[in-house]
Amino acid sequence: MYAVTDSRLTSGDRLLERVRAALRGGARWIQYRDKSTDAPRRLAEARALAKLCHEHGAGLIVNDDVELAAASGADGAHVGREDTDLESARARLGAQAVIGVSCYNRLELAKDAAARGADYVAFGSVFPSPTKPEAARADLDLLREARARLALPICAIGGIDADNAAIVAATGVDMLAVISGVFGEEDPEIAAGEIVRAMAADIGVPGL
Repeated sequence: MYAVTDSRLTSGDRLLERVRAALRGGARWIQYRDKSTDAPRRLAEARALAKLCHEHGAGLIVNDDVELAAASGADGAHVGREDTDLESARARLGAQAVIGVSCYNRLELAKDAAARGADYVAFGSVFPSPTKPEAARADLDLLREARARLALPICAIGGIDADNAAIVAATGVDMLAVISGVFGEEDPEIAAGEIVRAMAADIGVPGL
């Protein structure tokens, strides 16, 4: 369970509160995603989130901003085609950092990222997404093919919620990245917990 923040849904004083709730619900990775230009606020928030995640035994990934990831004590960064290239991100963050790469709906991008040392690749949007309504669609068949062809962890993102989490998990992907399905809900703890239980039920984890 990989919960991704959105400044429109987790702004200001609500950020830590809602991320804490998602962690209580079972999120194991948090991605800090904030496209604003307020560098001091973003640094303060990322540092606070890194501390919070580590207190809960979870990891923090920073979206798009390798320098912010380095300065905040985050566990890594997620980069897309318009961001810092993978090699530069690795050189800046080090061998232990977790670096993910957006591959949209293109398996060849994922193969290339894997060859260049990515720690995970992300495909999406799996379903229509309120966060990125214009995003390319990566259907369930693509996720199955990616799982059959790739050895590194695979993340699915886009329109995922408690109602469809199980069918996405059934493709064999390793992580479900969720934005609105957690932070767009009134109680992120309940929403995250429902998604985690849907994923666990699909893979037959007892007691959940």
